Amino acid sequence: MSRPDAPARRLILASASPRRLELLAQIGIAPDLVAPADIDETPLKAEPPARLAQRLACSKAAVLAETYPDDVILAADTVVAVGRRLLEKPADEAEATRFLKLLSGRNHRVFTGVAVISGGRTAWRVVETRVSVKPLSQDEIAAYVASGEWRGKAGGYGIQGRAAAFISRIVGSHPAVMGLPLYETANLLHGAGWRA
Repeated sequence: MSRPDAPARRLILASASPRRLELLAQIGIAPDLVAPADIDETPLKAEPPARLAQRLACSKAAVLAETYPDDVILAADTVVAVGRRLLEKPADEAEATRFLKLLSGRNHRVFTGVAVISGGRTAWRVVETRVSVKPLSQDEIAAYVASGEWRGKAGGYGIQGRAAAFISRIVGSHPAVMGLPLYETANLLHGAGWRA
């Protein structure tokens, strides 16, 4: 897990997302500890979505770095935007329905920020992915909302589930839309001296 000439450091994931754990496992990485960071995720006034994704990822990592200063901290955050409008995690079924109606038949952007803190240094990347959603019928929206898959997901959908059938095109990183850009994450961890 660490360089032979360095003391062993743990990899700590600042997220409770099972999707992020699954994605890390896909590239052979298993965090030593999962410790979700509790931060205020409210966007700042006129904050661009890419900047919001970066700020939230870095803030989550910084919170855990205070508690675990000798370890490697990995954090991420995903922001969905339709034009200038941010689509956060829906509060209820009515909001999830509104989000899906807004996404129906149009393109949107998904920004995923990933941050790594090691030895007091922070490195980060933001990955932008363009996603096209087919026109959705009222029945499709109602069935998806009834499935409950929208809960806890930015934009009100999870591309790894039933909503995969709604996505007609992706330009960018599929794993980033799921919550963690794997190429960028692996490079950041490598740069921090962490080895799986």
